[in-house]
Amino acid sequence: MQKEFLELDGAIGGGQVLRSALSLSMVSGRPFRIVNIRARRSRPGLLRQHLTAVLAAAEVCGAEVEGAQLGSMSLSFSPGAIKAGDYSFSIGTAGSCTLVLQTLLPALLRAPDNSRLRISGGTHNPSAPPSDFLQHAWLPLLRRMGAQLELSLLRHGFAPAGGGQLELHVQPGQLQPLYLEERGAVLDQQARCLLAGVPGHVGARELERLAKRLKLPDEALHFVHLPQEHGPGNVLLLEVRCEQLTEVFAAFGQPRVRAEQVADQVAKQARDWLGGESAVAEHLADQLLLPLALAGGGSFTTPRRTAHLDSNIQVIEAFLPVRIHCKNLAPERVQVSLRTESPPIST
Repeated sequence: MQKEFLELDGAIGGGQVLRSALSLSMVSGRPFRIVNIRARRSRPGLLRQHLTAVLAAAEVCGAEVEGAQLGSMSLSFSPGAIKAGDYSFSIGTAGSCTLVLQTLLPALLRAPDNSRLRISGGTHNPSAPPSDFLQHAWLPLLRRMGAQLELSLLRHGFAPAGGGQLELHVQPGQLQPLYLEERGAVLDQQARCLLAGVPGHVGARELERLAKRLKLPDEALHFVHLPQEHGPGNVLLLEVRCEQLTEVFAAFGQPRVRAEQVADQVAKQARDWLGGESAVAEHLADQLLLPLALAGGGSFTTPRRTAHLDSNIQVIEAFLPVRIHCKNLAPERVQVSLRTESPPIST
């Protein structure tokens, strides 16, 4: 008996609506159709990284797909059984490796055996979480939920050249609920400036400005000089380690953007989070929703509801018997909690 397609309107958000739908379709076995993909973006439709995510998801679960072309505004995806394997995918541009990885990981956690995943493209892209964020902020929380996985950065890849590569090893397993109400005391802060084919004085100015803004000691400032052929590229990263979790904030050097402005972006993100009492910052909050939904429960606090958070909630609730509630605890503190009336999807 053929399953009924879930109908989605991609205009409620950007590429994340499609990526979440792909992840949820694979693990739930529910087919979907989506229209108006990235309709409100300056370049609507499927870009290279979105197309790679679709084709990669189709390979992992043997899906039947219609509309998988560059620029396509609509797509249908009918999943089959998830297969373990040694997978390798190339985006072919500086499109984000991390976003493709996040799309496939939920399914690989449901695979019948261990998997290895290699993705080539952009590892440090201004419109996506850098690999450092996954390694030090997101994946440690998934491990706390029971996931057994290891991520390696094999080569940095910056926009617009790309050429980076990530490798992920995954053992299948069931995620357990996670509760993050407080972040705890700040234990350490470390700033790193990545430079590839960019003058050293740019990084020096970024670190000097960030240290001044956040009162960081000299020993917390680090240069990472990468081979020139990996660039041009420049990223400023701040890792804040707390008792309950680690957050990573990033800003990217770009043409006609002063080094001091890059540092100010990182400082603003960190101050916004550290100035309140929420456990997780905006980006991490958004990316915890789907793992918690697959675990069947959990909660966290975050400074505010965002458009990304709201669109992700809509997609998750459309696929799964999960209800996600947002409760204002204070002007800059929102509790997001998930519960389900049915058992979570099993392996």
